[in-house]
Amino acid sequence: MNAADRSLSTRAGVADPAAPGPAAGRPLVIGLVNNMPDAALEATERQFRTLLAAACGAHPFVLRLIALPEVPRSPAGRAHIERSYESTAVLHAGGLDGLIVTGTEPRSPRLQDEPYWAALEAVIAAARDHTVSAVMSCLAAHAAVLCLDGIERRRFPDKLHGIFDCRAGVDHPLTAGLRERRHVPHSRFNDLPEDALAAAGYRVLARSGQVGADLFVKECRSLLVFLQGHPEYDRLALMREFRRDVGRYLNAERDAYPRLPHHYFDAPATALLEDFERLALAQRDPALMARFPPLEAACPPEALWRDASIRFYANWLDLIAQRAGIAPGRPEDADALRRTA
Repeated sequence: MNAADRSLSTRAGVADPAAPGPAAGRPLVIGLVNNMPDAALEATERQFRTLLAAACGAHPFVLRLIALPEVPRSPAGRAHIERSYESTAVLHAGGLDGLIVTGTEPRSPRLQDEPYWAALEAVIAAARDHTVSAVMSCLAAHAAVLCLDGIERRRFPDKLHGIFDCRAGVDHPLTAGLRERRHVPHSRFNDLPEDALAAAGYRVLARSGQVGADLFVKECRSLLVFLQGHPEYDRLALMREFRRDVGRYLNAERDAYPRLPHHYFDAPATALLEDFERLALAQRDPALMARFPPLEAACPPEALWRDASIRFYANWLDLIAQRAGIAPGRPEDADALRRTA
């Protein structure tokens, strides 16, 4: 366990959150298998820690960071993993109540050809067999349905990224208190066929015509929850991804100039970015990134999806606590966790 988690455990009055003890009032133990690339590794930690802290209500929690050694890393990325992360052995030790598994950038058209595929299959099996509930995010959702039911993802003609309106059309504890229509960030090249999901016993809880199935679940030994979007994103995440993709185009690492994220930048920023695109198409030079417009102020002043994301994860934590028979903790313990996150 890393130093930050030890601090959270101490504030909650628990010396070892994995140790057996009475269920009433103990913190929920949530694992985060963070497969994101090095550039997004620490941002993803912060996003999930902050989101869970805002969502936990009366349920104090401990977040345990877990890494797959098979995911390619730079020396700096490996050093951060060694300092702050646990091995996947914790998944089989029985100490986790819930698990979140992130995606990563695919390097191969076939998921089975990724260097971490066998390790990710083992994580998916452990999530199914050794947790109360597990959230599979984006590429991890695609990997899980392929691993569990042989459902292959299908590629979009172009990257789907931006903020999209998704509708919750099914009553479920995970959608309680959510507006029927809510904003969700998406960023992916692939989709899952909804008819194949339904035929394999998955239940779609939220969708849209543009993004397909946004949120869906399957009851196994664990309640498996699948998100094709990124409710954990902070307000700048889509901007960082777009800027990265522009840089890749200028460096000839991708063939086509990236499209602007849907419903994300304001009108003045869009005009500036369209001017920059014309310049980049006329003069493809990595040095142009020095002239890329500063965009922080052009992004949404607040994450438009924030309240809905907190509500969703609050529902998820409540569901885990109910199924595990864990009574709410002391309000001051949860408040300490929020201050620390």
